[in-house]
Amino acid sequence: MLTDHFRPQSFNGIDDIVIVGGGLAGLFCALKLSPRPVTVLAAAPIGHGASSAWAQGGIAAAMGLGDTIDKHVADTLTAGAGIVDEKMTRLMVAEGPARIHDLLGYGVPFDRDLEGKLLLSREAAHSERRIVRVKGDMAGKAIMEALIAAVRNTPSIRVLEGYVVEELVRQGRFISGVVARPDAGQSKRRVSFPARAVVLCSGGVGHLFSVTTNPTEACGQGVGMAARAGAIIADPEFVQFHPTAINIGRDPAPLATEALRGDGAHLINSAGRRFMLDIHPDGELAPRDIVSRGVFAEVQAKRGAFLDCTKAVGAHFPEAFPTVYASCMAAGIDPVTQPIPVVPAVHYHMGGVLTDAEGRTSIDGLWAAGEVTSTGVHGANRLASNSLLEAVVFAARIAENIKGMLPEPKITDWGNNAGENDDPVTLEDSPPLTALRHIMSDHVGVIRDQEGLTRAIRAIANLERQNTRLRFSNILTTAKLMAVAALQRSESRGGHYRSDHPEPRAEWKRRTYLTLAEADSIVADVAETEAA
Repeated sequence: MLTDHFRPQSFNGIDDIVIVGGGLAGLFCALKLSPRPVTVLAAAPIGHGASSAWAQGGIAAAMGLGDTIDKHVADTLTAGAGIVDEKMTRLMVAEGPARIHDLLGYGVPFDRDLEGKLLLSREAAHSERRIVRVKGDMAGKAIMEALIAAVRNTPSIRVLEGYVVEELVRQGRFISGVVARPDAGQSKRRVSFPARAVVLCSGGVGHLFSVTTNPTEACGQGVGMAARAGAIIADPEFVQFHPTAINIGRDPAPLATEALRGDGAHLINSAGRRFMLDIHPDGELAPRDIVSRGVFAEVQAKRGAFLDCTKAVGAHFPEAFPTVYASCMAAGIDPVTQPIPVVPAVHYHMGGVLTDAEGRTSIDGLWAAGEVTSTGVHGANRLASNSLLEAVVFAARIAENIKGMLPEPKITDWGNNAGENDDPVTLEDSPPLTALRHIMSDHVGVIRDQEGLTRAIRAIANLERQNTRLRFSNILTTAKLMAVAALQRSESRGGHYRSDHPEPRAEWKRRTYLTLAEADSIVADVAETEAA
């Protein structure tokens, strides 16, 4: 029995719109909804708990001379390994330039050339230079700083920081609000936020794994909450591992941006061999899943993997890539003269809550945007820098959809349902979460097989039987959906690699759609097999 179910305190009145998450998707949606009243619930101070703020590469948009929407779509389809939704992708790419201009309007200082034109760079698997950046590797930080300033100056947006949303409230076929715990989730009380519309922008799943580039808040709670409310989850097995996390023992692991390889940096092993040339004709600029497996193989073989930037970047490193430079120097590595030790780390989740072109989920009253979703534009493997593009495009579309569907706000009183729990939740570094992270990395990581996935599912089920906490139940639900979908997909495609099924199979050239009830049925079958 989950002990977090008690009657929460309620804010007086009903919120017009509640946005869960203070990352790029959440803040951009709030600004686009202005002047409608919006409440943003953020687990951490906005800008500090979001993967968006850590994004180094930038935003992909077909804005350069000679680039086209068709080229950008084609690159996305190729990277996505056969299961990208082309219609959704074309919509996203077509609206990209307009969203870049929106960001410029909010004050984002994108890099420009001497003539004042946007400076575009190239990243892995892009056929053209189309990445809009800020100071080389500071796009995410600069974008978030600009949006935070805009949000703080918008009277219609109420930001409540340190509110960890634990539950979506469902009444019949509608989501009618959320329940959150204040004080970064440590409060003894919970607070309900009734709402006409809920927009889920809660981020990714990186901290379900022991090595990740994501902030601690990215632990899959949004997907789990939505699934437990009955939402359809799509493609949860597809996880993108960034091949060049800096291997210095930090959690989360700092990132050596893709742009370094785009600028000519080489991957080598301890013998100085460029091992990627033996694996793929594009070498270091092969799709991320291929590079990740190449790096993983070198690390597993005890040869180590290193990103050598000494010739490609050299003395320009401090000003060209200040974030990476600072991380390296803090660990005693001078990237100007020394190769950077790297390891694959969970970086991005292609799967999530299924949404349509307007950001609507399968439950009325619930929209979703950003990494918590699966719009179909990433397929089995996200094209570099398409994630921030997806976040702003669909956040804007959600705002337009809500404006068109909901009447002007009419505030009513929901009364006051006070309740208290004398044992606040602490999940970070807790033994159950640590155990789960190792289970996921060991068995649902870069390379998977039936035996390991079956073992993971049984271990997750055992943690569920022992669990009494609602928030951890959300986390376990997401892990379970990912492991079950990975077990079901008996092939290798994009970010999902099965050593026992190393090739793609025609019958699996399709997306995965999964409900929690369906996942639980498969878990029961796995348990029966063990008993037999």
